[in-house]
Amino acid sequence: MNKDQIINQLKEKHQDFINHVLSLNESDYVFAPQNKWTAGQQLAHIIKSVVPITNALSMPLNILATTFGQANRPSIGYDELVATYLSKLAEGGTAPSAFLPKNQIFIDRTKLHQKLDEAVATLCEKVAGLSESDLDTYVLPHPLLGKLTLREMLYFTIYHVQHHQKLIEKYLKQ
Repeated sequence: MNKDQIINQLKEKHQDFINHVLSLNESDYVFAPQNKWTAGQQLAHIIKSVVPITNALSMPLNILATTFGQANRPSIGYDELVATYLSKLAEGGTAPSAFLPKNQIFIDRTKLHQKLDEAVATLCEKVAGLSESDLDTYVLPHPLLGKLTLREMLYFTIYHVQHHQKLIEKYLKQ
């Protein structure tokens, strides 16, 4: 995907997720199988995942490079990134404590959806200011996948929100 396609997918997939969560009634919003997250917690987790990327992309590129380094390989494609992530999950990978959501109440869903909207809008603005080369040059750490190029991290972000929407749908079918 090129930069414009990434921005469009970030907006579209996050909006789909938000629309799905907002369509839930209170009992569905707070429902989860034992030891799984509710839809509200899934929403909070997505916010906790997007905000650090947005914050990192707010840094000047020279600081980003000094802090996290630069790529020593070409970016992998979307499908390969998704396959690698799913493999890590299958091996037992889970979200680190910094990304674990607190319990969420139904009345807060609008506030959370607005926070995610703002984070995604800011993320897309930051991506728009980068070059295609920047996306393949600079890296960020991912807790399960190690250092990812910015392009790969954005691919992850696109997939990640879809993954959590599918989990909500799966849990509600049970």
